[in-house]
Amino acid sequence: MNMNSNDDSASLPATLNLQRKAAITRGGAFDHAGRVLIKRLRGFDMNRTIFGGLSGIARKFMEEKLAKEVQWDATAASDIETAYAEVETAQPAPAIDSQLIDFMKVECDFSMEHADGTFLEHLVFCHHYSARHYPEHSPNVALLHSILGTATNTFAMDASKIPQLKALLTEFEGIQVEAFPSILRLLYNENLLEELELNMHRLGELEALHCHRVIDNEALTIDAENFWINLNYHLMHFVDFMPPANWSSHRSDPLMQMFERLSSLLDRAGQRQAQVELELPETKTAPVGESRTFFGWIMAQLPAAITLKLARKSVQKYSDLAGHDLGYRLVWK
Repeated sequence: MNMNSNDDSASLPATLNLQRKAAITRGGAFDHAGRVLIKRLRGFDMNRTIFGGLSGIARKFMEEKLAKEVQWDATAASDIETAYAEVETAQPAPAIDSQLIDFMKVECDFSMEHADGTFLEHLVFCHHYSARHYPEHSPNVALLHSILGTATNTFAMDASKIPQLKALLTEFEGIQVEAFPSILRLLYNENLLEELELNMHRLGELEALHCHRVIDNEALTIDAENFWINLNYHLMHFVDFMPPANWSSHRSDPLMQMFERLSSLLDRAGQRQAQVELELPETKTAPVGESRTFFGWIMAQLPAAITLKLARKSVQKYSDLAGHDLGYRLVWK
């Protein structure tokens, strides 16, 4: 039984599935092994998703990850629905600004599917999660994080509409939204995380990050305080990309690798601000209730370094195609 339920609070055509409701309720990403059955999804069309432009091994890897149908145990489903209803009753997710909704519907195109369901479902999840688990800062950033570009060169709006978008946002929201796609690509580029890790002793001296905006390659500067906040938005964003179950057999997933590394960096830097629970398995166990193709089994055996290298090459290719410079510079006192 693949249980999704409507969520009308956002006034957008979006639903929250049970994995997302569990994440919002509990404040993190969780391995639901033993509570779900995961089967191959028949008739899956990769070209309808934001990953349709992938090719070669990278495309096969993503297709294996996405072409799945999750069926929940009835008791687990009931427990999640009950818990979610309780927290929503106690603290309902804030309504999304009607002007932003109008802009998204009229000026943008979010018709492409995402990793699980529609793009709008992903955005509404990010908004609701952020509102509950990062209340110090605006959930509008989480809602609009990819409006200026995804990692696969899908753009919901034209760059000419950026002034129109910023007129609907606070200065803080505008900075965070335009920086998000650029920083996402830099997280794939190992150099940024490595430089931060090597300078752990002087992270308090970081002043700013200079990089380029994905949508038009315009120069972009984000100060240190906003940079750390942006990384916390990314930490929450990674929650929605975790497999529903059997994490130990998915440890080569590049997104899981980056999630773990970013989580560790924020902890070590004392900059973990959003509530994002993450507990990754230390030992590998056999998957429970998950069917996998032969290619999927092969992919699971690949060393994590190889799959991450493939993902980085893919992002570099997309930046090259978009005329986006992946170069960056950290400024220190």
